Amino acid sequence: MRRMTRVHFTKMHGLGNDFVVLDARETTLPAIDARVARALADRRTGIGCDQLILLEPSDAADFRMRIFNHDGGEVEACGNASRAVALLHGSAASVETGGGVIRVEPTDSGATVDMGEPRFGWDAIPLAYGMDTALMPVGWDGLDQPGAVNVGNPHVIFFVEDTDAVPLDRMGPGIETDPLFPERVNVNVATIVSRTHIRLRVWERGVGLTRACGTGACATAIHAMRRGLVEREVTVTLPGGDLTIAWGEDNRMLMTGPATESYRGSFAWSDFA
Repeated sequence: MRRMTRVHFTKMHGLGNDFVVLDARETTLPAIDARVARALADRRTGIGCDQLILLEPSDAADFRMRIFNHDGGEVEACGNASRAVALLHGSAASVETGGGVIRVEPTDSGATVDMGEPRFGWDAIPLAYGMDTALMPVGWDGLDQPGAVNVGNPHVIFFVEDTDAVPLDRMGPGIETDPLFPERVNVNVATIVSRTHIRLRVWERGVGLTRACGTGACATAIHAMRRGLVEREVTVTLPGGDLTIAWGEDNRMLMTGPATESYRGSFAWSDFA
């Protein structure tokens, strides 16, 4: 394995949710911790991104994907990053993540990702105590009776008449860090437009308001399907664009949507270590 002090990166995005991707599958990189991830993600003094993505060798899959949020915290899954990584890899592959092994496959305009099976148990979200996750008897300032789904990371979903009318930038931080969610939570507010169309905004834990969240689109669609509000395949419209989410009879979630490479560059590791 070849060592290097200047590190190459690829800047990518999925519907405006942007990533810095470091490929350590064949080149050994120094250890990445929360401090380094925050420094690289900083939009004023670093490269700038919502998430830092690290690709590594894996014994369980074709390769491993680690995900660091803008605040430096490592998380289990990122649907938009999975599509970006599929595009970068260039062919179908199995990918080990903190939330389990997923499968990715490039398409003409992006990628399809098999996101695995959703989990609904209160202890799988996780919540601090037991309750029905399909209709939770809790609320915050007019947002009430949400559902919760773990799709590799935890999500809480509120159905509202107008998703744009919810002050998510104000309410998101309090819900994300509520003691009900011991690992914090991603906050989704959604409007059911029709049986095949959902509009969605997401407060992403460790990131904040985001133009797109692939796992949020999956969680919201699955919760709507579970409640019988939509069909088993829907279009989810986020501020950054559309994703297609399907929930198969085999209980697996398929997410399809665009991904884009923005540019490539390099940096001196010593500038951020």
